[in-house]
Amino acid sequence: MFKANLKDNHLLILVSILPFSMLVGASVSLINIVLILFSFLYCSKDENYSYLFKNRIVIFLISIYIYLLLNSLISIDFSLGFLRNFGFLRFILLFFAINYLFSKNKNINFIFIVWLTITFIVLLDSYLEFYSGKNILGYSDSSGSRIVSFFKNEPIVAGYLNGFIFIIFGFLFSNFDKKHINKKFFAYFIILSFAFCILMTGERSNSFKFLFALLVFISLNSFINYKLKLFFLLFIVLLSSVSYFNSDKIKLRYGGQLIHLIDNKEKRETYLKHNLYINHYKSGIQVFKKYPVLGVGNKNYRLETCKNNYINSNIEGAKSFHDGSYICSTHPHQIYIEFLSEHGLLGSLILLSIILFSIFRNFKIMISSKNLIQIGSFSYLLSTFLPLLPSGSFFSDFNATLFWLNFSIFYASNSKSNIFKLGD
Repeated sequence: MFKANLKDNHLLILVSILPFSMLVGASVSLINIVLILFSFLYCSKDENYSYLFKNRIVIFLISIYIYLLLNSLISIDFSLGFLRNFGFLRFILLFFAINYLFSKNKNINFIFIVWLTITFIVLLDSYLEFYSGKNILGYSDSSGSRIVSFFKNEPIVAGYLNGFIFIIFGFLFSNFDKKHINKKFFAYFIILSFAFCILMTGERSNSFKFLFALLVFISLNSFINYKLKLFFLLFIVLLSSVSYFNSDKIKLRYGGQLIHLIDNKEKRETYLKHNLYINHYKSGIQVFKKYPVLGVGNKNYRLETCKNNYINSNIEGAKSFHDGSYICSTHPHQIYIEFLSEHGLLGSLILLSIILFSIFRNFKIMISSKNLIQIGSFSYLLSTFLPLLPSGSFFSDFNATLFWLNFSIFYASNSKSNIFKLGD
């Protein structure tokens, strides 16, 4: 099956099926990650890697972990945040496992081929649901305006695809042959297919994140000349425009509502007053104002916002509760407000400075080596921190898995940043 008879091939397979396990469910995804961690510990049990703990990025990750454990102590409710904070250890070990795998196994392309296969199946299933109203398993969004695909009742397929496809784009262009017309056509076909798929899911925030990440990826891609970059971006704009004007679903999600708001002052004022996301933002800011330094604690947002709650019927689409100043919710639906409300100004500065510095410290290495897999994961990581746009909880299992997987590959895919290669 593989070119080399390595004991870590089971680790390779477990990482390869990670996108599939996330489709099946959160518990299966967690089991898969735990198996990846045990597989890594088994493979590396006879080797001495004490030097790793002198590596700056390892120190940074451990610092985040120590901070999260301390955050549990100052939380409103210790028990709520502790399990999530303690469980962050799995992402540190995942970082080790991915770096180890990339440094030892010569069959890494197998991972990306499997990922491409799985995500392409999701893409085809999303197209089926868009045109027929139901996916292959009969799932559909209750409102009919968004795509759920294999996620049954959660419109998160665009977020899921975003988490894998930029690494896949990097893989395709890493094997890009300017003289091989079929490879060129396939690479561009895959990008365009996913671009339209993301757009038709109706997930506006993830669509904007995709377009931003795609712009970053194409801009940093040295395999595409400037004329082709401009042409390709214009073609994406043209494709989006044609799709918008020829699909009532896309028109409704990406422009129909906005146009009515621009034309009608009364509707605009009503929208700003009662829009669910805007009220979530206001709620999160209120929590931050009450706990400005340390926040309420990781995963404690709901405990604070759901006190003395009652049904608020004035917020359109709200299925939550309200007590006059808060929206009862698990998180405020915006990454920076989430950091501020749950970790305060001090905790937000600690987390964001460590994470962003860890990403940008490899920028020169990434550019000089023209590592396109690294550029792909960098593009995704950067899109995560776009301001203003709604987002899922940063520390939820789904979002955290995608983020730290991309973060791990961002380091692992380049021998100049892989923590195991640096010790050779």
